[in-house]
Amino acid sequence: MRNKLMILLAGVLTLAACDAVKQAATQVANEALTNAGAQPNLQKLTADEASSGLKEALVQGIMNGTGNLGKAGAFLNSSSLKIPLPPDVQAVEKKIRDNRLLNSLIGGELDKAVVAMNTGAEKSMALATPVFKKAIVDMSFTDAMKILTGGNGAATSYLKTSSESQLMQLFMPEVKKSLDAVELSKIWNPVVTQINKNKLILGLNKNIEPDLNLYVTQKATSALFSEIENEENKIRKDPVSRSSDILKKAFDYADKNK
Repeated sequence: MRNKLMILLAGVLTLAACDAVKQAATQVANEALTNAGAQPNLQKLTADEASSGLKEALVQGIMNGTGNLGKAGAFLNSSSLKIPLPPDVQAVEKKIRDNRLLNSLIGGELDKAVVAMNTGAEKSMALATPVFKKAIVDMSFTDAMKILTGGNGAATSYLKTSSESQLMQLFMPEVKKSLDAVELSKIWNPVVTQINKNKLILGLNKNIEPDLNLYVTQKATSALFSEIENEENKIRKDPVSRSSDILKKAFDYADKNK
């Protein structure tokens, strides 16, 4: 009988200890949430769930964004994403089109250049995924909570701050490869030569020397962030886009803590 009492007492003490541990864990988690600017409620969202849900959302947005923009015609056939001629050339394009001789020499090549630039941008999109994934893996819990409750565009802003310069450095040589693959230089160099040769007719006081690689890289990067932000905001706005339990839980929490 004495042994049974000892076992029962030990069990009671063990349960009490477990409750104490749970209470301590809840307090620590709630303090972390409060420090991150959220309402403390461990039952709604734990630290792991917050980070996991947000990271899943970001990966989903990135994969959708890069996937959409990497399709043939994604840039060229989009009124909002299509990469136009560089500003230096846009400034004189109408004069070229209006001049029968210049239009016959350059007009068709300008059209080919636009197609080549947009094709090159499309081909570079897949390169962004590993850069963004690293930024997501490196994200702290505090960053995750700020982004989760930060409203539209918060995650995109984080990715832009943490990875834009690296992304540009990565894109530059690859965009060049993409532009070389569509032989843009064969199209572009004669265009520039003809424009510079006829600069007086076109009202230019100096030769144009646009860095086409940098120009396309900047446009491609800007389009990518824009597409990712669209995907992010879609998940925030539309519960149907929350395709897993962890996404639902994380963004339901965000909805209640705006």
